[in-house]
Amino acid sequence: MAAHLPRIVVGESCLDNPTLKGSCRSLSTKNSYSICLSTKLRNGGKVSMSLRNHQQPDNSAVYGYFIYNAAKTWCNSHPYMQSGSGDFHTLSSSCYSVGPAHDVPFDTSAHEEQKTPSGKTLKLISGSCYLPHPDKEETGGEDAHFICSEEQAIGVADGVGGWADLGVNAGYYSRELMSKSVEAIQEEPKGSVDPARVLEKAHSSTKARGSSTACIIALTDQGLNAINLGDSGFMVVRDGCTIFRSPVQQHDFNFTYQLECGSNGDLPSSGQVFTIPVAPGDVIVAGTDGLFDNLYNNEITAVVVHAMRAGLSPQVTAQKIAALARQRAMDKDRQTPFSTAAQDAGFRYYGGKLDDTTVVVSYITGSGDA
Repeated sequence: MAAHLPRIVVGESCLDNPTLKGSCRSLSTKNSYSICLSTKLRNGGKVSMSLRNHQQPDNSAVYGYFIYNAAKTWCNSHPYMQSGSGDFHTLSSSCYSVGPAHDVPFDTSAHEEQKTPSGKTLKLISGSCYLPHPDKEETGGEDAHFICSEEQAIGVADGVGGWADLGVNAGYYSRELMSKSVEAIQEEPKGSVDPARVLEKAHSSTKARGSSTACIIALTDQGLNAINLGDSGFMVVRDGCTIFRSPVQQHDFNFTYQLECGSNGDLPSSGQVFTIPVAPGDVIVAGTDGLFDNLYNNEITAVVVHAMRAGLSPQVTAQKIAALARQRAMDKDRQTPFSTAAQDAGFRYYGGKLDDTTVVVSYITGSGDA
């Protein structure tokens, strides 16, 4: 998925549309400020958000999984994936991160328990789907993601495709960033994962060339804690309504905030930090811009509602959402979030944006008083 590099990009990230290439340029900012906002959710509760600098944590490493899964045979025969270019990623290991590579066994969604201060036990049950851009199947695309079941955390990253013009596969950066995030999560106190601290640590220890967006979410005793930097992100669905959607961070149209090795890109402290109360029945949909550029919130929510009514697993729900996003991406006759943004920015563009697409779906379930 091309997040949009300090966008020396042109190529596919700019959709090979000459009218859009002028907006793809290099830019670097260093934010040093603190903003705290608090907003009521549609169905009650309150979400807080802050943009702030965080202290740099230590760089001690811990063992973590970095598993690549490209089950192409299974994907191509799956009825939901009519594009025939899908890579599904799901494992039952305690903690794993995902990108392209050799086949591994297909398994079920990951889950683990977590107690709230009231004694209510919550579970984060997650499944994922990854569809590389059709032109990038051989290299596996540039998206990466992870699911940590015991630590109740998920993450997505989108390597910026414009690096290909410099001979760099930004997928290496996004995958290492997610791998380092897994390691950092395993160092966190049980039930108190701080996504902002995790991202700081992962960024400081990622050495590959390239740049990437990042979104890390954890279910903790305080609720849903998350950090998002760039145009990946997540939304929370409750009772058929989108009660929260993380804002997109862009310097300009099609030029997203992004992390890069060293201090050349944006810093993790530029990310938006969220704390969101959640309840059993809530559904979290996280993804890269291959999802959110092609589907409006209500389209994603409609798939979630159908899936919940049908009793589908998070894995299957992620597959269905990714399939619809890919369908929209290839539709030149339909208005999409990306075409709307392009038109708002003064460009003549219509249709979807074909890109790497990562979708991670998590169900919040409860098991009563413990």
